[in-house]
Amino acid sequence: MSQITVIYDGDCVLCKTSINWLSKKLIFNAIRFQSGDLASYGLTKAECEKQVYAISDSNKYGGVSAVIFLLNKRGNKISSALLRLSGPIGSLGYKKIAANRKSLIVKLLTRFIAKIT
Repeated sequence: MSQITVIYDGDCVLCKTSINWLSKKLIFNAIRFQSGDLASYGLTKAECEKQVYAISDSNKYGGVSAVIFLLNKRGNKISSALLRLSGPIGSLGYKKIAANRKSLIVKLLTRFIAKIT
């Protein structure tokens, strides 16, 4: 079994809530980009400010690809497949959420994830 590392925004409430939800069924190493050694993963602070990263073996997934990878590894295969099949719509949705982390929709999404955790 390969080790998974997730590099996320430790100041984002949605990100922290999502990390907590993921950890209920998936073992991984979570690193806040604000305090992690990003260079050891071939990443910069500017990259990590824009999106989450999941690293497993020699594979690095960013943004919606990281979410798809993590959902699949967690066992949420249908959600993972639906997000993958959404293509550019899912990618655009991810980018909008990542760029507006303090918006009402993100706050509502955070509450939803917290309730199912």
